[in-house]
Amino acid sequence: MKTANDWIKKLNLLPHPEGGYYKEVYRSEEEVIGEFLPGDRSGVRSVSTAIYFLLEGTDFSAFHRIKSDEIWHFYAGGSLLIYAIDEKGLLTEYHLNSEIPMQIIPKNNWFAAELMDKNTFALVGCTVAPGFDFEDFEMGKQKNLIEKFPQHTALIKQLSK
Repeated sequence: MKTANDWIKKLNLLPHPEGGYYKEVYRSEEEVIGEFLPGDRSGVRSVSTAIYFLLEGTDFSAFHRIKSDEIWHFYAGGSLLIYAIDEKGLLTEYHLNSEIPMQIIPKNNWFAAELMDKNTFALVGCTVAPGFDFEDFEMGKQKNLIEKFPQHTALIKQLSK
């Protein structure tokens, strides 16, 4: 059985700004340009991107949001709990594991993830279309999130930096 460190080495994963480890493994050569991008985006985006993402122990993916739906795929390890807060403040909890191997996080939701069992790790994949670009990424600021969603203060404090 592989450990978190085995996967980190095998897949050449690097520390991720929101927590955990990652590596981009796919970026479509096809692109979506300017006026054809959905929402308020400009510039050019790949049609799709995919990464490996790994959390271990007490690591967590801090609250953030992106302008595209994100599809999470489970590969190995323990169960993840993904929390998503929509623009109206509704909290949804998604489980990701060998029994529920795929979840879709809607665009513009604030979301974070943690392991259900802090004595394990989870290796997952994340697919984004149009492809991920840091221009479409926003890291949550704890103070601002608490002001906007005071009903989720404890969770925001737990899963933000």
